[in-house]
Amino acid sequence: MTASEFSALLVLATATSFTPGPNTTLSTALAANQGLRRALPFVCAVPVGWSLLLALCSAGVGALVLAQPLLRSAILAGGCAYLGWLALRLWRSRALGQADSQRLSAGFGEGVLLQFLNIKAWMLALSIVAGWIAGHDDAWQRFAQVLPLMLAFAFFSNLTYALVGSLLREWLAGPLEQGQPSGRRLQVFNRVMASALVLTAIWMLMRGLGAPA
Repeated sequence: MTASEFSALLVLATATSFTPGPNTTLSTALAANQGLRRALPFVCAVPVGWSLLLALCSAGVGALVLAQPLLRSAILAGGCAYLGWLALRLWRSRALGQADSQRLSAGFGEGVLLQFLNIKAWMLALSIVAGWIAGHDDAWQRFAQVLPLMLAFAFFSNLTYALVGSLLREWLAGPLEQGQPSGRRLQVFNRVMASALVLTAIWMLMRGLGAPA
């Protein structure tokens, strides 16, 4: 891989990893509601799931999956439904730990699964395969170079968002204004995060429906 190719990959990895999305939104919300320790399984699951997705796309499976309208629609429907379910749980959470008691399920297994239900993740993996891996004589060597880089970006971007959420945890437990009950800040925060998940689901749906068959 040339220096210019690697630089372009770094720019793409930074832009796609650190901009808000379903993974970073959930990392922030989980850490804010349940603490950094409880958010770490999800944070670690994101790079694992995405690496599996990249491997499948490198082997040609990704293109076959998205070329089938029914499969693409199933991914879209499943991803949007899951994000909507998580958004509903967050919207209803008003106190620290309440999201956990309401079964806000986003542990390691759910984190891996979310990557396969995220049409944005499929398209990004296919774009990387098409731009940096496929069609080259050293394709698997390139895959071995791309994989650890994307793994690191996926992990550290979500860890950064989770750290922000955990740092806000104590402040969010307080009242929104003097004289109001505690937890109002967290309620507003959770509803903003829930709205972000819903908007992400809508974006995924519009992007997926607009993709060529």
